[in-house]
Order: sequence, then structure tokens, then C-alpha cells
Amino acid sequence: MPSASLKSRLLPFLAVAGPGLVVMLADTDAGSVITAAQSGARWGYKLLALQLILIPILYVVQELTVRLGLFTARGHGELIREHFGARWAWLSVATLLVSCLGALITELSGIAGVGALYGIPLPVSVGITLAFLMVVVITGSYRSVERVAVAIGLFELAFLYVAVVARPDPIEMLRGMASVPLGDRSYLYLVAANIGAVIMPWMVFYQQSAVVDKGLKPINLKAARVDTALGAVVTQAIMAAVLISAAATFGRAGGQGALDTVQDIARALTPYLGEVNGRLLFALGMLGAALVATIVVALTAAWGLGEVMGYKRSLEHHPREAPWFYLVFTVVLVAGGILVSSGINLVELSVGVEVMNALLLPIVLGFLYTLSRRALPEAMRLKGPYAVVVAVTITLTAGLGVYGGISGLLGP
Repeated sequence: MPSASLKSRLLPFLAVAGPGLVVMLADTDAGSVITAAQSGARWGYKLLALQLILIPILYVVQELTVRLGLFTARGHGELIREHFGARWAWLSVATLLVSCLGALITELSGIAGVGALYGIPLPVSVGITLAFLMVVVITGSYRSVERVAVAIGLFELAFLYVAVVARPDPIEMLRGMASVPLGDRSYLYLVAANIGAVIMPWMVFYQQSAVVDKGLKPINLKAARVDTALGAVVTQAIMAAVLISAAATFGRAGGQGALDTVQDIARALTPYLGEVNGRLLFALGMLGAALVATIVVALTAAWGLGEVMGYKRSLEHHPREAPWFYLVFTVVLVAGGILVSSGINLVELSVGVEVMNALLLPIVLGFLYTLSRRALPEAMRLKGPYAVVVAVTITLTAGLGVYGGISGLLGP
């Protein structure tokens, strides 16, 4: 029977799926949503083509992490330590921790911004979030945490609905996509921010560690690749939806608008939904994005540091068995909460954090590419024409991110 055949194929996939979808939903975090909204507000549809171009690039990068996790059963930091030594491992983890801390500040600030929409004080919204996430992680296994993360992250799909009801003009979209003002430093700065919002250092560490912690094996490669490809399409669809929504509303008049607060973004993305419904949909989407990313980023920091320091680091371990793992997870969360209380400008910070991610890409992607040529079994090693394609892809992507970031930072 066809239904039985479909079920026999679907169930094995569902058993493997998760790490790719979770990391991609986390990829569309609060900072990414804000960056996409700012892109649409300032430049209309002129950064939309970049969102589509980044889909295969994101898949290429994350597929290498899947391959490394499945065939070495090692985390990313652990492999760097084995093949390059402790100093290079610490350098890699240092970039990871910087990226994680920046991301956590944007996630918790985003949650605080949503709370402010409903009059909830910052300490209360952040405190409830930290308590909820610590309970989820400390009392759960990898699979239970993964299920909670996916369930929360799916609220981001609300942004797709917002983009549809915004009724974007297809002709305007095509004209905007065809216009690429690469001579404008402010445009290049947002190009770098969008690259850094899609390809983040902590994603590489997280998916490789998650594959290992979930206990996936080389036989699961095909399903893991599908999981990753599906996640790449979903995350970029959400990014594009946010950009389109902002461009179709706030950015219509030449795309020269600006969004300075979470409240501004909520108003810009939801004018056709009514105040109550619009605010609710925006809140669900932003909370889904920020919460799943907060879980992923804090876990990544605990996993990555453990891979270099050598302490036990698995969600399958009870806190008494892996005290350092859970301690680092908790400390990172609390540190992010304290920094958020400083009252920093969320929009400027979020775009800046994504640009920082872009500036770190040469280190992150350089290690990933080299490990894919050294650490894998011969049959799975990155080589031949595909290795050339990957080298060119990551060099151009990292190069454009660095160039755009530096150009924007140097000013007009």
C-alpha cells in the first residue's frame, strides 16, 4: 500500500530529524528577524535576492558539520584540538563564546522587547525566560529538549502569514532584487549583517555536537542531509518573509525608513492585521525565534567549552554526572540576562552582532573546510571538484561578509 510505503520512509526520517531543523529555526533568531526587518525598511527589496542565494550556501556549510559529526563522533572543538592542537582549539572556542554571548544578548533583549509590548517589566520577562529554559534543559534529555525547541521555533511561521497579508507588489520585488547598490557603504554593512545573520559560528558547533549527542550514525547521513536542507529552506523563507513584510509596509517609499525599537518593528510588520492580532502574531514569531535560539546558543557554549576542557557534556547526563556542563549553561544564560539589563539599543546591537558574526567567518569556515579534508574517512572526505566549489563558495561568502562589515564600519 502507498500509505504504508510512505510511513516506512517517513518514520526513519523523523527519528533522525531534529538537529538540522532546530539549528535552522535558531538561525532565524531575534537578531536575524531584526536585521531582516531593518533591511526591508531601509532598502526595500534590494536585499531579498541575498536571502535566496544564501539557502544553498547555508546548506553547504551545515552539511559539512553533519558529515563530521556522523563519521567522527566528535564535536567541532574536539576535532580542532585533535588535529590542530590546544591553542587553535582555544582560539576557535573563543570566537564561539564571543558569538554566543552576543547572540544571547539579542535573544533576551528581543524577549524583553516583546514583554514591553504587553507592559511586562524587563526583569520579569527575562527572569521568567531564564527559569523556564533552565528547567527544560536541566530536567530533560536531548530528545525532550529538541522537541521543546522545535515546538517553540515553529511559532516563527507566523511571519510567513504576515508577509502574505502585507500584499507585496511582485513588480516592485523584481525591480528591487535586480538593484544591487554595492557602492553604498550602508548597503554593504547590511549585506554583511545578513550574511552573519544566516551563517553563524555557533551553528557549526551546535549541529555537530547535537548529531553526536543524539547518537546518530553514518547510516543516518541521507536523512540528516534532508533535515538540514529542509531547515535551510524554512529559515530563509522566514528571513525573506520578514524582509518582504517590512519592505511592503515601512519601506515602500524608496526603502529609506528606519526601525529603532521592537515596538517599531511590530508596527511595521503588522499594519494589515489590526493592533491586537498583529501584535500577537509578531509576539509569537519573535518569542519562537528568541527562545529556541537562546536554548541552542547556551547549549552550544556549554558543549564547545567542554570539547576543549574535556568535562562531561551531554544532555543525557544528570546534572550530578556532568556538573560543569550544566553550570556553564546556567552561567552563560545568567550573564546574558545581566547584560540585557544595561538598557542597550536592541536594533543597533542586533545588526552589529550579525556583522561581528560575518567578521568571524574566515576563522570558522577555515577550520570547517580544513577538517572536512583531514578528519573524515577517505570515502567521505571533501575532495575533487566539489571541494573546489565549496572552497570558492565559502571564500566568496566570508570575503563579502568581511568586506561589507569593514566598509560599513569605516563610514560613508
